[in-house]
Amino acid sequence: MKKILKFIFIIQSLFLYFPASTVYGGATPSVPGARVYFINIKDGQTLKSPFLIQFGLTSEMGIAPALADWPDTGHFHLIIDSPVPNKNTSISNNHIHMHMGQTETTLKLTTGKHTMQIVLGDYSHIMHDPPVMSEVITVNVK
Repeated sequence: MKKILKFIFIIQSLFLYFPASTVYGGATPSVPGARVYFINIKDGQTLKSPFLIQFGLTSEMGIAPALADWPDTGHFHLIIDSPVPNKNTSISNNHIHMHMGQTETTLKLTTGKHTMQIVLGDYSHIMHDPPVMSEVITVNVK
């Protein structure tokens, strides 16, 4: 099992090194009406670190691990204190990748205000077209 996970990690790292748009020719189409959202965290909320974040996706699309090129699916990326990545480029390792199809994670952030946004990425870590992303929220971490 460890060898399989190591292999998956190496392959996914290559996708982050080589722009996937040059390999695959552009973004995967999204489904009209698809939306991602924070399930358990609201804009302006005060949180104690570490805290759990749960990600939601409306029923128009589904969740799949990175590298799984299945129709109408993607995986979550959490953008913290940064602007949204450029369209048609791989979402960088500077953001939190839920590449195994996870729908929640525990975060440990420094004290202070932080912005967060969820972006759905396709099998090659590129935003869909049009992008499926949440509103930017601001949280205060204690």
